[in-house]
Amino acid sequence: MNSISARTQNPFRSASFSIFPATFTFNPPSQFPFPHSPDSTLYSAKLSTPNPHGRRNFRSPLVLKASTTAYAPEIGEILGDVRIFTAAGDPVLFKDLWDQSEGMAVVALLRHFGCFCCWEFASTLKESKARFDSSGVKLIAVGIGTPNKARILAERLPFPMDCLYADPDRKAYDLLGLYYGFGRTFFNPASAKVFSKSRLEAMREAMKNYSLEATPDDKSSVLQQGGMFVFKGKQLLYARKDEGTGDHAPLEDIYNICCRVPA
Repeated sequence: MNSISARTQNPFRSASFSIFPATFTFNPPSQFPFPHSPDSTLYSAKLSTPNPHGRRNFRSPLVLKASTTAYAPEIGEILGDVRIFTAAGDPVLFKDLWDQSEGMAVVALLRHFGCFCCWEFASTLKESKARFDSSGVKLIAVGIGTPNKARILAERLPFPMDCLYADPDRKAYDLLGLYYGFGRTFFNPASAKVFSKSRLEAMREAMKNYSLEATPDDKSSVLQQGGMFVFKGKQLLYARKDEGTGDHAPLEDIYNICCRVPA
């Protein structure tokens, strides 16, 4: 399989904004599912019988961006039983991350800890954390990879470890039906917004101490997209699935949702 060189083929590299190392080359491993493979189909938040490989199968119609209608009313309760890890390596359930009766929580599911766009988004989340804190909203950032990968981002960006979590098996991503696939990751039109001057400048700033070591050992994980969710207790108020790499929810919209909900 031909490699994808960041110098010659990756749209993030330009004459004026060179954010990739000059020698960076991405070689898609053979286990990557491509756009028309069964693994690139949508999943839903409704649980079904686990498959023989230990990954649950989820099926649903297309989920609209910023819509909760495709999720079952009990999705908050189901998500609560998903186990992830703190950046320090301790196991924790989602339901233990915020008050499950009336607590407000913004759950940002990043792609993987080695994603360039996720370093940029994590930087934006960090800058917004004080604003959410002052409104009594818990900010939770989850990324794909082991806790040691999460610590690389936390230490180098830096990012507060007390609100950073690792989901190495992508359990929450599967449960919430977030997009997955080669086309979504590298060629989706929604990623075009990344090429604006302001986004490229923000990315280059966020990546000053970037390390490829933050990339998950399971390279198939780099094809996973993220999303943004807002909960009040167990109730899902807002759900947005990233259409492609760098297609993040506007935080001002998220903040407005949190503020207009009665405490």
